[in-house]
Amino acid sequence: MKFQFGTMKKILTAGLAVVFSAALLTGCGGGGQAGGGKTFLNIGTGGTAGTYYPIGGAIAEILNNNIEGMNASAQSTGATVANINMLKDGSVDMAIVQNDITYYAVNGTEMFTDKKVDNLKGIASLYPETCQFVTLDGSGIKTIADLKGKKVAVGAAGSGAEANARQILEAYGITYDDIDEQYLSFGEGASALKDGNVDAAFLTAGFPTAAVQDISSQNKIRLLPVDPAKADELIAKYPFYTKTTIPAGTYQGFDEDVQTISVMAMLVVNDKVDEKLGYSITKAIFSNLDRIQAAHAVGKMISKENAEKGMSLDMNAGAKKFFDEK
Repeated sequence: MKFQFGTMKKILTAGLAVVFSAALLTGCGGGGQAGGGKTFLNIGTGGTAGTYYPIGGAIAEILNNNIEGMNASAQSTGATVANINMLKDGSVDMAIVQNDITYYAVNGTEMFTDKKVDNLKGIASLYPETCQFVTLDGSGIKTIADLKGKKVAVGAAGSGAEANARQILEAYGITYDDIDEQYLSFGEGASALKDGNVDAAFLTAGFPTAAVQDISSQNKIRLLPVDPAKADELIAKYPFYTKTTIPAGTYQGFDEDVQTISVMAMLVVNDKVDEKLGYSITKAIFSNLDRIQAAHAVGKMISKENAEKGMSLDMNAGAKKFFDEK
C-alpha cells in the first residue's frame, strides 16, 4: 500500500507539471503554435499618436481574419530602434521599422555598431518616409550646397534622421566641420527655424509633415532638392534610399515639385516566422490592402508593385515566394 501511494503521488505530481506547462504555453506569444493550434504573433509598432500604430493594428486584424488559428496583436512601442531590439530578444515577432535603421542593424553600423542583429528577415516595404531639408524663403538658401557655413538642425543625436542628414550632406562634400550642426528633433528644429535660431532644419517623415505644415502656415518656406545625380550616388552607397518627388503644393505657399530621396517604412520578422507562416502573412496583407487604407492615409501608398523597393535585408523565404508568383 505504501509503495502504491508513493507511486500515485509521483504520477499526480508529474501530471500537474504537464498541465501547468501546457497552460503556460497557451498564454505565451512568440510566433509559435500553442494549445488548440493557435499561432500567437506580437507586432511592434510605435507611439499611439503616430503612423505605425494604426497600420500595425490593421495588419493584426487582417491576419486574425484571414489566417486560421492566428492570434495577432499590435502593441505600442518606441518605434524602429526599440522594435529591432525587441525582435532580437523575441518579445515581438513582427514589427514596422525604417529600412535604413534595419540596414544598420543587420550590418552592425551607426547606432548598432558592435550590436549586429542576425535574426531579421524582410516581409515587405510599405511606404516612403521622405528626407526633407526645410528653410525659410527669405534665407537665400536654394540648394544643399548653400548650407555651408549655416546653422542647421540635423536631427536628434544618434537618430536615424541625423544619419540621413549626415549622409546627404556628405554627398555634397559637406561635413559637420563646414556647418554649425544643431542636434534637434524635427519638432525642435521646426520651432528653431520659426524663431530664427537655425537657418535650415532636416527631418525624415512622410509628407505632408505636420511640423512643416505649421511652419508654412506662418512663413514662406523652401524645400531643398537632392539632385538626381547625388541621389544616384547615395543609392549606390546606401541601398535603402529611393528617389521621391514631393509634389508642388504639398506645403502652403510652396508651389514647386521637389526631387529628393526617401527611406521606407517596412515590415520585418524575426526567425521565429518560418517560410510557411511568412507566405501566409504576406498573402493576407496584400490581399486586403483596403483595410490598411481605411486605417491611415499612408495605406494608399502601399502596393505589391513597391513591396521590394528599398528592401535593405534578406527577405523571409515565404514573402519572397509570394512576390515572385505571377
